Amino acid sequence: MGRVSMLTSRLVPTLTRVILERKWPWIPAADTLLDPHYLFQQQASPRPLFLSCAQWSNRQEPKQKRNLSEKKLKRYFVDHRRVFVTGGNGGNGMSCFHSEPRKEYGGPDGGDGGDGGHVILKADKHVRSLSSVLSVYRGFDGEPGGSKNCYGRNGDCLYIRVPPGTLVKEENEIVADLSQPGDEYIAALGGAGGKGNRFFLANDNRAPVTCTPGQQGQERVLYLELKTMAHAGMVGFPNAGKSSLLRAISNAKPAVASYPFTTLNPHVGIVHYEGYQQVAVADIPGIIRGAHQNRGLGFAFLRHIERCRFLLFVVDLSVAEPWTQLEDLKYELEKYEEGLSQRPHAIIGNKIDLPQSKVNFPQLQARLEQKVIPLSALTGENLEELLLHLKELYDDYVETEGKQGREPLNW
Repeated sequence: MGRVSMLTSRLVPTLTRVILERKWPWIPAADTLLDPHYLFQQQASPRPLFLSCAQWSNRQEPKQKRNLSEKKLKRYFVDHRRVFVTGGNGGNGMSCFHSEPRKEYGGPDGGDGGDGGHVILKADKHVRSLSSVLSVYRGFDGEPGGSKNCYGRNGDCLYIRVPPGTLVKEENEIVADLSQPGDEYIAALGGAGGKGNRFFLANDNRAPVTCTPGQQGQERVLYLELKTMAHAGMVGFPNAGKSSLLRAISNAKPAVASYPFTTLNPHVGIVHYEGYQQVAVADIPGIIRGAHQNRGLGFAFLRHIERCRFLLFVVDLSVAEPWTQLEDLKYELEKYEEGLSQRPHAIIGNKIDLPQSKVNFPQLQARLEQKVIPLSALTGENLEELLLHLKELYDDYVETEGKQGREPLNW
């Protein structure tokens, strides 16, 4: 310590230290600055004094993106989108002549331009929503032709990933149905490349100077509509307990609460069985009376039912005359699309744990020929019977698809 004090006194004169300490009292004394304990404390502080702001920001760990809550994730579900697509322009042709020593008449050697790239819609099973689809897409342009008969490079194709079950419409007409993963549709064609003067070489024109520009890419306005692809679709009125039931039989986490409200976006949950079999169950938002006339959000909800292979009618047993719910649901489906209500289905009576539900269930079963599955999504009562019946519906669907030579929907 004696050597440190002597070194301090030599580096900083006494008079200078006194002046600095009076003018800037927050600056540590020279003895303190050279103290090893003080330097160790500064290094352990959140930001050492000997580091600038830029150096400290480089030393900090990068901030990770905060995970979105389930409620915020639902805001990003989009089932319709208007897209303006433009194919890439073709490259221009080149007009030039071959130049080489001792070869005066080399002739034309201008190459053709490359073709513009297409814009292609491709169904991808890893995409669940149209939220990632932008409103404007433009393909890659082709490169112009070069000398020495060099052709321009073609523009690369631009792929737009969409979820399976996407309908492509143009002026209210369906132009493509991307129902299976891997399906593709050329949304906009790229322009053809221009011709170089070599292309116009003829017997009557040995030195053409003509070249053509590349063509413009195709421009189209397309409307994308997503129809949820699932094996089973739960159909019911608002507050029938569809979201709670989906949470009970799968790992899906749709929003549920103790007050009445309706789900605005469809959710798909996966039910696992032995042999690595998976059954996709979709929670279709609640349907109201008059939905086939597009009341409320009728068409926006009903179109998700079209792609479901079989249906699960969820009836609230706690309300008066629950059989009227089933009649109204089938009526709305039949008015929207003929034969939709006749698909293979199961009838589920939810909220059997309530006293009023136990009174209404025998009356509902007496009015229907088909068996009703009573259960409680809240307490988990009788869920095993639903899972067994769901597996039977799935096996019948797979068998039917096999007889028709089609590949069943896989998740």
